Amino acid sequence: MAKLEKPEELIKIDYTPHKKDWMDTPVEFKEGMYCWGAKGKDLKILDFPNARDWSPKEEDWKLPENWKDTILEAMADRLSKYRSFRLFMDICVRCGACADKCHFFIGGGDPKNMPVLRAELMRSVYRKYHTTGGKIFGKTAGARELTLDVLKEWWYYFYQCTECRRCSVFCPYGIDTAEITMMGREFMNLLGLNTGWISGPVANCYMKGNHLGLEPHAIMNSIEGMIDDIETITGIRVNPSFNRKGAEILFVTPSGDLFADPGTFTCMGYLMLFHELGIDYTWSTYASEGGNFGFFTSNETAKRLNSKIYAEAKRLGVKWIIGGECGHMWRVLSQYMDTWNGPADFLEVPKSPITGTVFDNAKSMKMVHVAEFTADLIKHGKIKLNPGRNDNLKVTYHDSCNTARGMGLLEEPRYIINNVCNHFYEMPDNTIREQTFCCGSGTGLNASENMDLRMRGGLPRANAVKHVRDQHGVNMLANICAIDRATLSASMDYWVPGVKVTGVHELVANALIMKGEKDRETDLRGEPLPGKEGKE
Repeated sequence: MAKLEKPEELIKIDYTPHKKDWMDTPVEFKEGMYCWGAKGKDLKILDFPNARDWSPKEEDWKLPENWKDTILEAMADRLSKYRSFRLFMDICVRCGACADKCHFFIGGGDPKNMPVLRAELMRSVYRKYHTTGGKIFGKTAGARELTLDVLKEWWYYFYQCTECRRCSVFCPYGIDTAEITMMGREFMNLLGLNTGWISGPVANCYMKGNHLGLEPHAIMNSIEGMIDDIETITGIRVNPSFNRKGAEILFVTPSGDLFADPGTFTCMGYLMLFHELGIDYTWSTYASEGGNFGFFTSNETAKRLNSKIYAEAKRLGVKWIIGGECGHMWRVLSQYMDTWNGPADFLEVPKSPITGTVFDNAKSMKMVHVAEFTADLIKHGKIKLNPGRNDNLKVTYHDSCNTARGMGLLEEPRYIINNVCNHFYEMPDNTIREQTFCCGSGTGLNASENMDLRMRGGLPRANAVKHVRDQHGVNMLANICAIDRATLSASMDYWVPGVKVTGVHELVANALIMKGEKDRETDLRGEPLPGKEGKE
């Protein structure tokens, strides 16, 4: 594993273009910039092609003899199947509007991480085999053969894209370059060219129902520990149910909230809120993952993982589903669910048992984001809050890519934060909402071996956080995504020391006044509440 440079060294970014044409600039695999290859056992579990152990560092990637035909046949199939894919291959005029919008290009300077050029890696092959000009004029028409070097270049750069879609916001032709990355990964998956950090969690999800491979008893034990902590803090013992048939609501959250700080504090927030409301809900220890790493692999894999949640909802006989603070879970549901699995007609349109609000936006998928649910509670005055309990925090908010650009969830988290905190500060306009910067580690890139890439990709977001830290003293970065909570913690420690990371529902729980609670001395992290400092 490459040693990560100090921030003052990593920030020295060279934007000088390559001296040679990009087609003549060979790919260089740099330590710290890529993830390790998928393990054969994981590929086998998933029934993926060409299951074997392999390493990107080795010359021989152990590809099948017909690998080229496999890719070209898959490309032809997808071109005939998806009109958008063909359009994205044809209509780019290389205007450059997206060129400086990718966090990896901003933080690294590699021209091939400009979205327009990253997409050209595939377009050039498309032109060679599917356009008359490319077949006749070759390189002059921007076309090239699919060679082993080109395939390796695809792998290196398509796994340096978090599919955040920021580039798509600025494209005057509406090209979604993330869809090109997704297609490239799908092609490579046909050859077993996956990464360990993606295929491992997906295999775990197949076997155990969650990315971490947690057994049912481990999930229940983890939540039991949270229950103990809640009782210590509030004097109230919450009592959730597991795998209970006939509950009104199934609650699904990303497994990161079940087993790793700061996600566990967010999870404690869910537990406290639902207990205070007295809603009829249950957890599943079998479909215990809201996230969908299959989305980073192929449409089919994502579809299979998404269906697990609904199969469990049907088994338990619930009426509808609340989903926790997750990113790609909600992009999958909002943009792909109906196409993959169709409307969940065996469930009811979600209706809050507390406010009576009917969530018509969820009438097809039958799932409500917990932020939507909580914002509705606050709007109708159904929970008591003391925002002063968060007065030790100066909070800013990171729009998670998939919930912001993927589902348009922009106002609800801010509405919640402004009601549970007295000190909220927005980052600059061109870094938030639809234009938000990625955490730098999404789509399965949050490994340890590619930390150089992650910190470079996280630099634009870190710069925006540093701005509000320096201007307003911000010390807490809130978000509604489990991957963000994990990856931004490392990024803040590296680029903006002193700024911590939280889920929105941790802030809710701190402010929540529960019936029968004792006089609270600490927040969920065990830190003294404002005015309680110095007490034993």
